[in-house]
Amino acid sequence: MITHIVLLTPRETLTVDEREAMAQAMEHAFSGIPSIVRARVGRRRRLGYSYDELSPVQFEFLAVLEFHSVDDLDAYLKHPAHLELGRQFRSCAQVALANDFDTVEPGQLRSLVDPDTLQ
Repeated sequence: MITHIVLLTPRETLTVDEREAMAQAMEHAFSGIPSIVRARVGRRRRLGYSYDELSPVQFEFLAVLEFHSVDDLDAYLKHPAHLELGRQFRSCAQVALANDFDTVEPGQLRSLVDPDTLQ
């Protein structure tokens, strides 16, 4: 599984219309691109644990998208709905981070650290 993780803090000056346009672009992309296995979106919640302030950058939102393969992630990234989402994302972001991860079930975690399987 390939997991695409996006962290975002929107500009403080974002208008209601800009927020709505971003939400619509996300809904359209996440529900309309067939290569996505699962999409989850969240807003940061600070619960008072010590790790709350460890990060040098405090992101407000997160999106986690799962794909069966790199080819499926690539199809998502090239899809017209994602291209629109990317345009909205860049215009709305104050700070953002996107990374891709090979992910497995806990019983398979050794496959991630076995030197023979690392790329």
